[in-house]
Amino acid sequence: MGTMQLERNSITRLGRSAAVVMLTCIACLTRLHAAEFQELDTDRDAFTPATTTTKVGTVLTEASYVWMDNRGLPATNSFPELLVRFGVRERFEWRCGFNIEQNAGGSVVTAVEVGEPPEGETGGEEANLLYGFKLRVTDQAGLIPRSAAIVEAFTPVAGDVWGTEPSATYTFGWELPAAWRFDTAIRYARAESEEGWFDRWMPSTVLRIPMTDRWEVHAEWFGSWTEGLANDKVQPFVSPGTHFMLTPSLEIGCRMGWGLTRDAAGYFVDAGAGWRF
Repeated sequence: MGTMQLERNSITRLGRSAAVVMLTCIACLTRLHAAEFQELDTDRDAFTPATTTTKVGTVLTEASYVWMDNRGLPATNSFPELLVRFGVRERFEWRCGFNIEQNAGGSVVTAVEVGEPPEGETGGEEANLLYGFKLRVTDQAGLIPRSAAIVEAFTPVAGDVWGTEPSATYTFGWELPAAWRFDTAIRYARAESEEGWFDRWMPSTVLRIPMTDRWEVHAEWFGSWTEGLANDKVQPFVSPGTHFMLTPSLEIGCRMGWGLTRDAAGYFVDAGAGWRF
């Protein structure tokens, strides 16, 4: 009986010790959860780019796959939508990327599309290199928003259109109570089509709502307006989306949207990830 009692006492002490260890781990993880899961602020998360630059000494890699249901034309497949951002200064980052687009339909739903196919047609396959920089311009102070400027160029490496296309974006926004964020942006691209060079203006606005420290949802409106084509196009979209942080350095997310005019794609879906190292 004495031996059995000692064994029971040992098991009880072991169970108590295990419980203490588990509770300690949970408490530590809870503290780490709040401290470590900070937003990566990927630009691919929405059409509206983040108002921040990536941290100094880190590399933020973003990629996604996009499918667009073009009205009356074959669907567009766009991948890998690769964007690599290098944090070299507190307010400055270099950025480069690469993308392939099959059956380009003319609708612009991500930051790596600016061209226009021939009227009533879709291209075969286009591939572009992206390169440029992003500069954080202001920090939020009262009514002054946090803002950033992006200057990029897109150089075709395959396809029917070969002119390098410059693009400039200014994005700004405010962090609201409960950590909600309201951001807006205006993007301009000097793009090329079969008809020649034309202007493309792309405004957008997004409301981002954190559900937990790791999960965020957003609602967005964005659009594309062309000037200089024989038949200029107006292509507005509404788009909900979400992302979830698997680790403090890795997030996955998806977004979808619906075109509001006959010029715009009827529907699109975008799934991707961001990884900082």
